[in-house]
Amino acid sequence: MDFAARLDDIGKPAWIGLTIVSFILFWPLGLVLLGYLVGSGRMACWAHGSGDRWQRRMDRMQQRMGRMQAAAERWSAGGYQSSSGNRAFDEYRDETLRRLEEEQREFKAFLDRLRHAKDKVEFDQFMAERRRQPGPSDQPQSA
Repeated sequence: MDFAARLDDIGKPAWIGLTIVSFILFWPLGLVLLGYLVGSGRMACWAHGSGDRWQRRMDRMQQRMGRMQAAAERWSAGGYQSSSGNRAFDEYRDETLRRLEEEQREFKAFLDRLRHAKDKVEFDQFMAERRRQPGPSDQPQSA
C-alpha cells in the first residue's frame, strides 16, 4: 500500500499534520503538498471524486476481510477448533462464527448491489447525454 493510501486511511488530520510539518521544514514542499491535496480532492468537503476514494477504501476493507476469513479457515481446518471443555461456550462460539459468516455474505451481496446500482446510474447518465447530443444526420444540411 502506498503512502497516500495509508494517510487516506487515517483521514484528513494526517494530511493536515503532514502539510503543517512540510511548511515548517521547507515551505516550497508545503506548497506542493497543498496543491496536491486541493488538486486530488482529498481536502474537499463536496463530493468531487469522493466515490472513487470510498470505493478504494471498501476494496481494502474487503481484502482485509478476505485475509481474516482465510486465517479463520486455516485456524478451524488446522484442528484448532477443538472443544474448550465448556459446551455452552462451544455452542456460543459456533453460533457467533456462523452469524459472522452470514453477515459477511450479506455485506458482500450488499456491496455487489451497490456497485451494480452505481454502474446503472452512470450508464443511464451516459445514455441520456448521448441522446441529447445531435448526431451527424440530425444537423441541418446547407444547399
